Amino acid sequence: MVPHSQSLRDRQVASLEKILNLNHASPEPSTIHHDPSAANGLIPKATPILNSDGDPIWKVLVFDNLGRDVISSVLRVNDLRGWGVTIHLNLNSARHPIPDVPVLYLVEPTASNLTLINQDLAKSLYSEAYINFLSSIPRPLMEDFAAQIAEAGTAESISQVYDQYLNFIVAEPDLFSLGLGKETYWALNSANAKDDEIDALVDRTVSGLFSVVVTMGVIPIIRCPRGGAAEMIAAKLDRKLRDHILNSKDNLFSSQGQRSAQMQGTPTSRPVLVIVDRNVDLIPMLSHSWTYQSLVHDVLKMHLNRITIETPIDEENPSKGRTKKAYDLTSKDFFWSRNAGVPFPQVAEDIDTELTKYKDDANEITQKAGASSLEDLQTDNPNTSAQHLKAAITLLPELRERKATLDMHMNIATALLKGIKDRQLDNFFQIEEGITKQTKAQMFELLNDSSKGTEPLDKLRIFIIWFLSTEQEVSRADMERFEESLTKAGADTTALAYVKKVREVIRMTMMTSAPSQPAPQSTGGELFRGFSSISNRLTDRFASGALGANFENLISGVKNFLPVNKDITITKIVESLMDPASASSSAISKTEDYLYFDPRSANARGTMPAPSQARNQQASGIPGALGSLGPGTGASFGQRRQGFSEAIVFTVGGGSMDEYGNLQDWAKRTSNTSGGNVGAPRRRVVYGSTEIVNAEDFLLGELARLGREGG
Repeated sequence: MVPHSQSLRDRQVASLEKILNLNHASPEPSTIHHDPSAANGLIPKATPILNSDGDPIWKVLVFDNLGRDVISSVLRVNDLRGWGVTIHLNLNSARHPIPDVPVLYLVEPTASNLTLINQDLAKSLYSEAYINFLSSIPRPLMEDFAAQIAEAGTAESISQVYDQYLNFIVAEPDLFSLGLGKETYWALNSANAKDDEIDALVDRTVSGLFSVVVTMGVIPIIRCPRGGAAEMIAAKLDRKLRDHILNSKDNLFSSQGQRSAQMQGTPTSRPVLVIVDRNVDLIPMLSHSWTYQSLVHDVLKMHLNRITIETPIDEENPSKGRTKKAYDLTSKDFFWSRNAGVPFPQVAEDIDTELTKYKDDANEITQKAGASSLEDLQTDNPNTSAQHLKAAITLLPELRERKATLDMHMNIATALLKGIKDRQLDNFFQIEEGITKQTKAQMFELLNDSSKGTEPLDKLRIFIIWFLSTEQEVSRADMERFEESLTKAGADTTALAYVKKVREVIRMTMMTSAPSQPAPQSTGGELFRGFSSISNRLTDRFASGALGANFENLISGVKNFLPVNKDITITKIVESLMDPASASSSAISKTEDYLYFDPRSANARGTMPAPSQARNQQASGIPGALGSLGPGTGASFGQRRQGFSEAIVFTVGGGSMDEYGNLQDWAKRTSNTSGGNVGAPRRRVVYGSTEIVNAEDFLLGELARLGREGG
């Protein structure tokens, strides 16, 4: 049996737990390979390091904002407590002395952070300090920090200083962002962005990608299109990896037995790192999706795996009002792990299945124990069977946890259903499935129909998708009418000034994400059937889960259809690079001239771009966009046709949950796994970006800002 390969999240969690264990390795490294069928998906917890008395070493955790985001996306308070962390604090907050407890710092190596750490040491806030930098600290900063420590005489308070290479945020098993904020697309495409700002952004991106590669423990082949920020990042990352390999006697890729596995491996045993600019395809940033995780991200504004929704205080008495509840969608959530990438109607059916299973398990336990309900097992009931009571009580925590998880997802499903029905997201998604077949008259009708949803932004999103996808000619008069209709609907059309310029420049070079044929409808009604077909089964169960009788009203009229299997632009690009034998000729033609970097090869290297070189508007055609940076290194025919079983895909300027889901679907569909293609390799795709951005933030934040500047 092929051993289960660790996900990026597994590896990051292992690194974080080692930090929490004062940088001591787990006593049983073999446990790091966990069972892929395990519900939680996290690495099994080892025993925390003990002090001389045999007790766990209790400690304080202090982080900056990025450190907080890195930890909170994969670990919760109970996890920290299991590793001896009694309290966690922000470095920039007011903190009181806890002189008898050691402190763990997890921060970026910045001058301001080092000053604050030095102040803590001078005040003797904690007993001893274990300093962990999220990325490699530059030598000048390290020398300044050492000088401050020497001047203050606090060197004895420092037990450890480590570079940890963890300056990236993992949201899903193979989804990461660098946490660079929601202005990266604007910065890379605005004429108003300063050169030093772009340089800093590129350097932080290179640092984050270097950390991802270090965490994965393998040096990739790097592919990217010519010109733009993607080439600049690829060239600098290639140089950084080369310098590290050449100048480090014991480099990060040769430790823990990795040299024989990766450094001496053939190119096909290494992953390909595909770096592309966001302008390769804007449509996924705006599209309406039908999968569970994309809907949660779009409708409920999920951030760092946390969402907040409104629920009734008392379902029996709605007049008592509503309250806000925060939920964490963690890797320990068996239902989320299984259904995150599934179309929403199937999620509703799975809730029904899980509730039935829970009810059957609970009844079986109570019947064996001679109790009438689970609650009776916790009381001194003389009718309970002693021989089954112990087993029943042992199973109670697991049953309670399952019930709490299902209740949470029922609340989330209700909130999603309300958003879907109010905004008519099912209709928008259905139209987008065949967007290229929409005529101008149909688009005018949609925009002018006041009954189509309550959110004007949805109409603006679908119009931009159509505008970037259609091959029809849109005259200036047509555009004015469209803008008038959108304004009348209540949408802010500021972004259209920039979108029009994007269409002019990249329309002919984009492999549109929209399907070339309209979405086929199943004659048997499997694709498009009313939610009412499952509402009767679900209503009783949802009501018992404290969702109330309003669920049937919510569910009625919302379409239950399955999306057509289609590969969007970035998936076509990845397929052409990972599996050129199966890729379409149009996809291969788009990646034929992609640059090829191999940090281990003396030949496959590109030209290092000068800082902020050539903000060449003629080269790109997009105002302010980065132009061509030089010839780079083209791939040979053999390199162009080289296949890969693993890829890291990185978009510069913002990432989309739709792209992540589509890439995972493609990898699963084309892999030699159960139900996959026989004879095909087992494929894995890690997806990342400078920031994962939802449609509202991307459109109203970045595109609108560029539109104002262009106007």
